[in-house]
Amino acid sequence: MAKILRFLLLISLIAFLSPVCYSKEYPYRWVYVSRRLNEDSDVREISGIVKMASEHGLNGMVLSAGLDRLDQQRPTYFRRLEQVKQICKQYNIEIIPIVFSVGYGGAILAHDRNLAAAVPVKDAVFVVRGGQAHLLSDSSVRIVNGGFEEHYGDHLPGYRFHDKPGEVSFVDTTVFRSGMASLRFENFQNFRHGHGRVMQEVKVQPHRSYKVTCWIKTDRLTPTSALRMLVLAPDKHQIAESSLELPSTVDWRKVDLDFNSFKFDKVWVYVGVWDGKSGRFWIDDLGIEEVGLSNIVRRQGTPISIKSDETGIAYQEGRDFAQIRVPKVNLRSDPEPLAIKIPPQSRIRNGERLRVSYYQRVTPKKGQITVCMSDPRIYEIWQGQAKLIHQHLSPNKYMLSMDEIRAGGSCETCKKRNMSMAQILGDCISRQVKIVREVSSNAEVFIWSDMLDPNHNAHAHYYLVDGDFTDSWKYIPKDIVIVCWYYQKRNESLRFFSSRGFRTMAGAYYDGDNLDNPKGWLEALDRTPGACGIMYTTWRNKYDLLDEFGDLVKDRTAPKQ
Repeated sequence: MAKILRFLLLISLIAFLSPVCYSKEYPYRWVYVSRRLNEDSDVREISGIVKMASEHGLNGMVLSAGLDRLDQQRPTYFRRLEQVKQICKQYNIEIIPIVFSVGYGGAILAHDRNLAAAVPVKDAVFVVRGGQAHLLSDSSVRIVNGGFEEHYGDHLPGYRFHDKPGEVSFVDTTVFRSGMASLRFENFQNFRHGHGRVMQEVKVQPHRSYKVTCWIKTDRLTPTSALRMLVLAPDKHQIAESSLELPSTVDWRKVDLDFNSFKFDKVWVYVGVWDGKSGRFWIDDLGIEEVGLSNIVRRQGTPISIKSDETGIAYQEGRDFAQIRVPKVNLRSDPEPLAIKIPPQSRIRNGERLRVSYYQRVTPKKGQITVCMSDPRIYEIWQGQAKLIHQHLSPNKYMLSMDEIRAGGSCETCKKRNMSMAQILGDCISRQVKIVREVSSNAEVFIWSDMLDPNHNAHAHYYLVDGDFTDSWKYIPKDIVIVCWYYQKRNESLRFFSSRGFRTMAGAYYDGDNLDNPKGWLEALDRTPGACGIMYTTWRNKYDLLDEFGDLVKDRTAPKQ
């Protein structure tokens, strides 16, 4: 009997000392879905996703469907939204609306394009002719050898570099749009990073508005998303970027990119491919020009000023120059600069040189326009949308789409607050939470992590932001749930927020070809106090692994040796 007792004691001791790890059970197991609900096919596709999610243990759907512009939706939209609601009810999938974006401000700009974050254009030179003031563009701003006519073999004078002359970049004297030459790129896939780029340093005037243009021809180029135009400051600060996304094979197409020079007197202009896989393309007629009243923003905090270059007299809008009206339609880029009309009774003389200052919106990346967090009208819009969301969905959880806020802090409205950008962001998020809880007092609120995370985007010198996001996490409600999504920094990010009392989730997957990403997140979540969930996050509508993802996360309670 004594031997048996000693044996049982030994077994118990071994079991106690063995490194047994019990995985957590995560109550929030979600899938991200983005559909506009413009077509009945959207509902059918959501139905398939919801059914699969339910059958494999998921219990929530973060739905991006224009839910923060419900006052502008058509009756057919609400019919489809109700269908989605009933489908989710049938499969016990909770709908979590994702709303209130600042970094991608389309919903707000659909109400008023002048709510965009804006940066100043200062003292652009205009001259009056024939009853209008026209930009007197600085002729010293130009691309040298933009037609690639001057060359020594495959080497081009005037450029800081073009990738691997004679191996990746070639001067082509048989295929060109104009002149007698173009610059061809191929074989880039044979080299690290798949780069095929050309870059020139260009002198500019600080705080002015410019447009880069060129013509591109492609032949079986993949991926087309690799083709970009980019403007950097010499300190490598990114000023503007556009993914050109031309067809894989296409004849000559003109592309352009608008940018503001900010405080810089020179910029680096890039065109080409990053991570190109195959095919070839040609560039010709690369150029740059200063532009007039382009992408102008008119609201309180973004005044326009027109002064005499000679005397400094400030002229009055409505008296000395006609009121400058911004088109209501929200365009990514204005096709033509606005005119400055000079009425007959004006004090401005024909032939007079003017200094014109105004504010314009900017696009750090293609299609991305940030809204101003300091303008009170955005909160009025959000209040109206929150009431409509509650009316149609009555959700218990909301997710704030507050990621990648790449502009702000430059207008007078922001400056007069005497707050850091971290405080402005924190105030915005706090007001969003208050708006949600005014319609649903017990609602849980979730938010993307990046703008609050010092391991990610919560720092100074972030894209076109005038200010510093450092310590932004200090200014938000502590009961908000942080959805971390930077995989490479997952351990640091989860640890950072957990140690400060926040509950956390993981935005996992991100369109990979396997589940290594979610597995890595789950390992990190298992070590994180307060971790409460994980989400299948796809931006490319790629749900091939949703069933396996669900199986991976649904049963997290079994012990593992």
